[in-house]
Amino acid sequence: MSSYLRPAATMLLLLTLVTGAVYPALVTLIAQTLFPEQANGSLIKTANGDAVGSKLIGQSFSDPKYFWSRPSATAPYPYNAAASGGSNLGPTNPALADAVTARIQALKQADPDNKAPVPVDLVTASASGLDPHISPAAAEYQLKRVAKLRKIDERQLRELIQANSEGRQWGVFGEPRVNVLRLNLALDAASFPAPN
Repeated sequence: MSSYLRPAATMLLLLTLVTGAVYPALVTLIAQTLFPEQANGSLIKTANGDAVGSKLIGQSFSDPKYFWSRPSATAPYPYNAAASGGSNLGPTNPALADAVTARIQALKQADPDNKAPVPVDLVTASASGLDPHISPAAAEYQLKRVAKLRKIDERQLRELIQANSEGRQWGVFGEPRVNVLRLNLALDAASFPAPN
């Protein structure tokens, strides 16, 4: 019996050491050396170094003077990275229709003069529920509201949107997009002359 226990205990100790200490330390060292920003969460920081979020995880904005993010379906609260996932509501589910209707009403209430069609990404959650981006169409839909409430010239605001937009990855994959947190932080930091 002891002839089995000693090799088993030795293998347990060795594998615990390799997989529980050596491998994680090696991967951490490589990640911190080659990809420090990504390894530390792709954080967005203020000028004084305070982390305000990640460029990979959305945040909720409901004040009309900000650009609003894509809705999140995570629980128990929106943009919960520990509970990433969609609502799993199908297109014929009345709960999805009710949620979309409520989101459209909230957008219309924040900007009653806007008669443009509401972009779908402003009323439907992504598969992860964490999407930090909106489409350029969703940013354009909100532009007049934000410009009016902040008393900013629309042309200048459009330039700010463009500065916080990303194109297709490697020019091929994905769609053009706007990072909402970066845009709203840039909006707060910018000083615009009063519109004519």
